[in-house]
Amino acid sequence: MVELRAARLKGRILVIDDEERILDFVARGLRCEGYEVDVADDSREGMEAALAQRYDLVILDLLMPGLPGIAVLDAILQRKPRQAVIVLSCLTDTTSRIQCLELGADDYVAKPFNFEELTLRVNARIRSARWNADTLEAGSLRLDLLRRSAQAGARLVTLTEREFLLLRELMQNAGETISKERLLANVWGYHFDPGSNVVDVYVRRLRAKLGTEAIVTVRGEGYRVDAA
Repeated sequence: MVELRAARLKGRILVIDDEERILDFVARGLRCEGYEVDVADDSREGMEAALAQRYDLVILDLLMPGLPGIAVLDAILQRKPRQAVIVLSCLTDTTSRIQCLELGADDYVAKPFNFEELTLRVNARIRSARWNADTLEAGSLRLDLLRRSAQAGARLVTLTEREFLLLRELMQNAGETISKERLLANVWGYHFDPGSNVVDVYVRRLRAKLGTEAIVTVRGEGYRVDAA
């Protein structure tokens, strides 16, 4: 059974594990951290979900009835070689770790595990995947980092240089509210000027091209692009 949950902000994660206790613990914890989490208690259904949908990260158990987790890992990465995967398994032998890492898993966490450590690893893998990708995706937005163009749903959008840099900063940190000070520093190279409205002007330009819901205003804090 694959269980789908409503969207959150920081990113989308699929957890595949046949142990209901582990599945529930990990899913509830990551949802509290602000992630959208889908769960699958069947290895084959989890594999199909990972192949059919877009996830920022897949967390995968190895020892499951039916299709082995190692086969699921191989199938996912054969079709989606850029998919970030963390293996979460009670197998602690070196051979299992090496096999998973050689197939392309990004990390290997042994059970029993510390949830705080798992969360840090999850955050790191999602950040790394976003920074190293040729494209960024967040909700219905897609940003091509090579062509420096955007797609909002089915609509292709041409961006100016500064619009591209601003959107890239927001999408690389999807789900996080970015202050105007940080945007001015990272996109324009300015020290914060409380009298400047340049960020607001460019946000309005992006909304005109991408849609009014593309960038969220967080009053008193800054702007955010939702991850899902």
